[in-house]
Amino acid sequence: MGHRRFSAAVALAAASVLVLAGCSSDPLAEQYRAGDNKGYIAGDGTIAEFPADQRGEPVEFAGESIEGERIDSADLAGEVVVVNFWYAGCAPCRAEAPLLQQVHEEFDGEGAAFVGVNVRDQAATAASFEENYGITYPSIIDVNDGAVQYAFAGDVPPSAVPTTLVLDAEGRVAARILGQLKDASILSTIVGDLVDEAAAA
Repeated sequence: MGHRRFSAAVALAAASVLVLAGCSSDPLAEQYRAGDNKGYIAGDGTIAEFPADQRGEPVEFAGESIEGERIDSADLAGEVVVVNFWYAGCAPCRAEAPLLQQVHEEFDGEGAAFVGVNVRDQAATAASFEENYGITYPSIIDVNDGAVQYAFAGDVPPSAVPTTLVLDAEGRVAARILGQLKDASILSTIVGDLVDEAAAA
């Protein structure tokens, strides 16, 4: 894990300039960074990790992606899964998007999968966000029936968007970030530890 943490730190240092540059033309993200807090309610960035013996039951979820394909947690069995709740007009969602993509690329094919859950938008709006921010992992459109939000009802406060959950290889919530992910290395370390945990099991 030492090498992975070091690599993540180096990648973060290099990417931080790109993240700031890439979002500099986003008025809503700038507004958020300025502390105006307009148009959204979010968590405070609290991070909670749960030891294996304190995790609840596996969470099952499914829905239709932005591209119209079915995403089912059953197809992700055995992988660590990062589930990020977001919507396009959410300023902290915009601010954290490049960091989520960075960690997704780090672990792509390495025992971890990413799934977004869009809680407010229709597919066209969500697709435009993904294109603008270079997001390559899939997102479920959950605005019509809220099925995924319901599946995680005990773990995601309805007012806290964005929220990022990390499920262990058994599908149990192992970590939760309420509010914006501030540092890619935080999520990288959580995911890496869970991947290692699964490999050692």
